[in-house]
Amino acid sequence: MKLSLKWRIAAAYAVLLLAVLGATAGVIVLRFQSILNDEARSRIDATMVEIAEAAQPPGPFPFSDLVGESFLQIFNSNNLVAWQSPTTFIQVDKADGYPIARSPNLGGSSIPPNGALTPAHPSAFRTIKLGRRPFLVEDRLLRGGQFKVIVHVAESLDELNRTFAETRRTIVLILVFAAVAVVALSILLASQAIGPITRLSAAMQQIGSERLDLRLRGEERGDEIGELTRSFNDLLARLQEAFARERQFISDASHELKTPLTSINANAQLLLRWGDRDESIRRESLETIQRESAALADMVNGMLTLAKADRGDEIPKEPVSLSLVAQEAIRGAGQRATEKHLQIVLDAPNRSPLVEGDPHLLRQLVSNLVDNAIKFTNEGGVTVRVGGDEQMAWIEVADTGPGVAEQDLPHIFDRFYRADKSRSRDVPGTGLGLAIVRSIARVHGGSVEAQAPPGGGTLFRARFPRIADSLTESS
Repeated sequence: MKLSLKWRIAAAYAVLLLAVLGATAGVIVLRFQSILNDEARSRIDATMVEIAEAAQPPGPFPFSDLVGESFLQIFNSNNLVAWQSPTTFIQVDKADGYPIARSPNLGGSSIPPNGALTPAHPSAFRTIKLGRRPFLVEDRLLRGGQFKVIVHVAESLDELNRTFAETRRTIVLILVFAAVAVVALSILLASQAIGPITRLSAAMQQIGSERLDLRLRGEERGDEIGELTRSFNDLLARLQEAFARERQFISDASHELKTPLTSINANAQLLLRWGDRDESIRRESLETIQRESAALADMVNGMLTLAKADRGDEIPKEPVSLSLVAQEAIRGAGQRATEKHLQIVLDAPNRSPLVEGDPHLLRQLVSNLVDNAIKFTNEGGVTVRVGGDEQMAWIEVADTGPGVAEQDLPHIFDRFYRADKSRSRDVPGTGLGLAIVRSIARVHGGSVEAQAPPGGGTLFRARFPRIADSLTESS
């Protein structure tokens, strides 16, 4: 069974802290044991030094001048009483390992000889057992003239082991309580860390396409959870806006499609009923069907272009001359301008700025701006300007029409938006031209804006990132 994130975090905290506690306790135990052993060695060594100084007193006479019996007399059992204690035991052996004296507290026990002692290594520590009791023993080889003895000073480890065992039990008990506290603390920390995320998840499950106005609480937090909440609320706001635009688009598209479809259907019924009887009705109905069908086709093509522009990552791009794009767009709009007795003027530099993009989409962007200017201009003309600086290149389309009201400027790039509702059916178009312009500009990393100049008319400016090279051509 897979554990939840909360329990995985709690387990990770607990394992980490328990490992640290266990390692710390192990170091403490080993260090405490080392301290107890060092203290026992120090006590034994202090007793051994006293015995050696008594057997080899400093003075002006060499120790070898002493009589052997005097040297050995130092190590009789009565003299060893001075150095014994309830935990300290002493034994003296001849060089061959035969005991010659022992402290009375040894009773009938004997400390076994240490075969590792040599003249080169006359002193050593070892651990032995007498009966079942452990002892720490220091063995030292002493010389007195032609005599040699081995002195054993032993200390019982019973008290040391009891102290160590009690300390170890105390540490284990502390570890048990610490482990319980660590586990509880880990669960608490995991709950505090995951709790807000769990609440966020529960709140997210309540949000659907019909409840995008809901917002999550917790933005006031100054940690990562607050940042996550703010990011998710921003995402909800964008989704709500996108859904609203989508619903508005569907509503507008349905409205725009309804009129031509109704006209086509009505004229088709006229054809069925009167087409064979009246030539004028048949001709007029067929012309209306053709006109409305063309309008529907333009609308569908506009929607396809918008969809293509929205998938900007699929558009192949290459260096494109804005002046060349403007020339081609003006050439394509020449007949429509002539029909309305309008003049189109191109103002472009000899060294045309280059942008990276799809030449067909950029041509459509300029064509849409020029067509829009021609549609709403009855007198004067249209001016197309191309320019740029070191970072950006731009193309402007200005007309001498009635202009756009200030309150309509922020919305004229919306799909199916008509600034003058009363003229919406008189002016041909699908209502998608400027929306297509904005989408094409965005997919090329640029922007488009509309202005109402003081002298009248409307000015559209599309800006794009400029690439390093320039193309020289005649405008």
